[in-house]
Amino acid sequence: MLTLLGRQHVVGCDGLSRRSFLRVGALGAGSWALSLADLYRIEANEKRSVSENPSQGRQKSVINIFLGGGPPHQDMWEIKTEAPREIRGEFNPIDTNIPGIQIGEVFPRVAAMMDKIALIRSVVGATDRHDGFQCMTGWLPPDLQSMGGRPSLGSVVAKLQGPTDPAVPPFVGLADKTKEIRWSDSGKPGFLGTPFSPFKPDGQGMSNMKLTDLSLDRLRDRRELLVSMDNLRREVDSSGMMRGMDEFGRRALDVLTSSKLLDALDLSKEDPKILERYGNGKPYHYQYDGAPTVNEHLLIARRLVEVGVRVVTLSFGRWDSHIKNFDLVRDHGGKLDQSLSALIEDLSVRGMLDDVTVIVWGEFGRTPRVNNNAGRDHWPAVSCALLAGGGMALGQVIGATNRLGEYAQTRPVHFQEIFATLYRNLGINPETTTLVDPSGRPQYLTQMAPIRELL
Repeated sequence: MLTLLGRQHVVGCDGLSRRSFLRVGALGAGSWALSLADLYRIEANEKRSVSENPSQGRQKSVINIFLGGGPPHQDMWEIKTEAPREIRGEFNPIDTNIPGIQIGEVFPRVAAMMDKIALIRSVVGATDRHDGFQCMTGWLPPDLQSMGGRPSLGSVVAKLQGPTDPAVPPFVGLADKTKEIRWSDSGKPGFLGTPFSPFKPDGQGMSNMKLTDLSLDRLRDRRELLVSMDNLRREVDSSGMMRGMDEFGRRALDVLTSSKLLDALDLSKEDPKILERYGNGKPYHYQYDGAPTVNEHLLIARRLVEVGVRVVTLSFGRWDSHIKNFDLVRDHGGKLDQSLSALIEDLSVRGMLDDVTVIVWGEFGRTPRVNNNAGRDHWPAVSCALLAGGGMALGQVIGATNRLGEYAQTRPVHFQEIFATLYRNLGINPETTTLVDPSGRPQYLTQMAPIRELL
């Protein structure tokens, strides 16, 4: 929590004593204090960000919806009608609004807007481990681990493109904390370091982001703020934390002097009819150690990109269906159908869909054969993904598995191809852009080109 200390004596209208304090924000990244030098650095950084990152065209964003636990590909987007009953499962296919394309019966709303969607039925490159890392970075966890690991898409975008507005963080992670911590990974900064971590507005952080003991006008008045803080000093260390603390301090002041972020996170400001359209995802069934089905997070994601956030990540549900797979899919799938269709429709009506890429996927697929507990186990050989918006060629299916849903029979699509596509949609050329790692070597964002069928 950011604490600003005042002077011992009252100066002008400041009215702050040495013992008085102002708590002005908890940004989910630790505690820090601002010194006089920090404020000058903040001012300089803001001017630099404006000159180095001029607005070019329309803002592009990504909403990354992670289905932690591994969703069953053969019960969602590719029903195996020719497979034996013990493999096919309980669901039937339904027609979509694109002739010849069918999906699982649990998703009637999504089926009605297939023209705005592309399905990938042949995602490959997964490992058999519960981890959101690949869905956040496109890389395997061990890669460059000795120097901090590969940065997530949100962190890369924060580094390369920065904020669209000083008051709005470029990268926001909405995932609720889960007992299985890897399912609430919003995306790590990797070797880019702490300043490029996601902003995480948890419940406590939300309440603490509101000014309490100091008015917004006084906070904006740099001179009064400096008078109340001129006795503050910070000891410089050699651990590298200072750089991160400087960035967090700047973010804190930027966010607190604007209502944009708070307003975007406040669903009481949303049209009740739109809230009803998204639903709330309750009651939360089959959650166990995973994420709840928070439908509102998809609405908050829309509100965030609307005010300028470039990348929003969230974790929806707990899809590790070793038991009662079909009951879980009916519950989670129905809630996802409602909120996802509302999000796509919402973006379309607002004229944002071509500028916002929505992706829905998990860390791997599920076994073709149903086990003795009516469940499906881990199956990293193939999985699935849904994409919408982003100015892509939609209304199509890419790839297919074999008759039993065991492997990609046609057009395998690698995680890195998907990430290359996401970067391209954000206006970043993945085939030429590099980041310098801590050893001074340039690192490409991916090793593969964007998905040609979507261009």
